[in-house]
Amino acid sequence: MYPITPGVSNLAEGVDKTFMILFAISLFFLIGITIVMLWFVYKYHKKRHPVPSKSKGNNTLEVIWIVFPTIIVLILFYYGWIGFKPMRDVPEGAREVKVIGYMWDWDFEYENGKRSKDLYLAKDEPVKLNMVSLDVIHSLYIPAFRVKEDVVPGQTNFMWFIPSQVGQYEVLCAEYCGLRHSFMDAKAYVMEPEEFQSWLADFDPEETEHKGLIIVRNNACTGCHSLDGSKLVGSTFKGLYNADRNVTEDGKQITVKADDEYLLESIYEPNRKLVEGYPANVMQSYRKIITDEDVMHIIDWLKSEEMR
Repeated sequence: MYPITPGVSNLAEGVDKTFMILFAISLFFLIGITIVMLWFVYKYHKKRHPVPSKSKGNNTLEVIWIVFPTIIVLILFYYGWIGFKPMRDVPEGAREVKVIGYMWDWDFEYENGKRSKDLYLAKDEPVKLNMVSLDVIHSLYIPAFRVKEDVVPGQTNFMWFIPSQVGQYEVLCAEYCGLRHSFMDAKAYVMEPEEFQSWLADFDPEETEHKGLIIVRNNACTGCHSLDGSKLVGSTFKGLYNADRNVTEDGKQITVKADDEYLLESIYEPNRKLVEGYPANVMQSYRKIITDEDVMHIIDWLKSEEMR
């Protein structure tokens, strides 16, 4: 459980007001209906009315329970609308950050090409998050900012806000997206503007990681395959190249070498040779997603000393 944090964005007041109104109305009806129910049980108990009496309709009550709920629904709609409308009105000049969601992690990419696993923000600066998913539906949720939007494969969604208080806040996925959904979290760090600019500038685009590793991360492979030898949904990349693999092919158990040919086939036809101890039909084919050249970069990275 995460502690309830006071809203620390420009959108928090509208969301909190709508929530409190909805909560108050729900509490009113919970108490009111419970009291009326108990009163009915007492007043119309069989001991007091051994012989049932015939009841007649009441036009006044009919009007009340049509008009009164309608008014309540309109009130809720009004406060919901005035809380929602600012969420779609992005101010000019808002800093844009690309958010990439995949099983089971977030990547945040800034305008200068810098990437981070956590979200870094400048206090009192509008920011627009342009969100995409590489696999299934996720939902970016930052409770302290009172913002949440679905991240849907095949389309770009967005959210915006102005963080108003320096601090560290939780970033979660609010849409069940698979076995390690609960591990799909990050941090949002709100800094003073000068500190944020210093962090953003501390980036050398020439000092990039191995291209194979970049391709692996950009295609969400590290959500299922670890880099350090630990077991996830899929087998680890650590020590994979040229290792013996016990696999099942066409119902027969065989041992193969994880050479170039095997790795290429595993990326394009992942269910042809199933590694012992891992489930079938979990990994999709990447034949239409990455090129042969990309696969060669991945294999070259797997051959590197860091992955031996």
